[in-house]
Amino acid sequence: MEPIRTFVGIVAPLERANVDTDQIIPKQFLRSIERTGFGDALFFDWRYLPDGSPNLEFELNAPHRTGATILVADTNFGCGSSREHAVWAVQQYGFKAVIAPSKRNGETCTPGFADIFRNNTVNNGLLLIELAEEEVKWIFAVAKGRRLEATVNLDAQTVSIHGDVEKTFHFDITPDVKERLLKGLDAIDLTLAYEADISAYEAAHDLFLP
Repeated sequence: MEPIRTFVGIVAPLERANVDTDQIIPKQFLRSIERTGFGDALFFDWRYLPDGSPNLEFELNAPHRTGATILVADTNFGCGSSREHAVWAVQQYGFKAVIAPSKRNGETCTPGFADIFRNNTVNNGLLLIELAEEEVKWIFAVAKGRRLEATVNLDAQTVSIHGDVEKTFHFDITPDVKERLLKGLDAIDLTLAYEADISAYEAAHDLFLP
């Protein structure tokens, strides 16, 4: 995995809640388990018309969104099935981070991201940033109809919006996930970090005994 620290990118707003994994990467593209070639299929049913031409009314197809690396969505992004292809598609399109709000209504909280999708992103090096509802609404408002850039700083845990009005938002992230993303460590890398201890244990025990 590529380490993530600080990067500047174009913001692509997708003001839709409950974007499920079948919308992120439709089922007909799941025939391959190779981790390549999924970027063109991201949001396929929204990006393209039935004749295969680009849907110019879809947000991400606007010319000023070209090359976007920061996706901003509404709550519960990545719900639905557990397909890891959804994360691959988001990354291979070019996104390095996804921002979504958590919404509170009394004692009820709607998360920014579905749990299984969140776990899959950690294993693939995609940064998820959960902000407050009013903060994401502000980003949607300032990004409407214009090219907007932002700086993501994982070390400082901040997102800084650049424009007529500059704003910086702080986000929380669990320390272990932050460490993995900063160092670009997947689950295998974490295991290999204890290779010496594993080898010592195996050398001291009979491998044929339980």
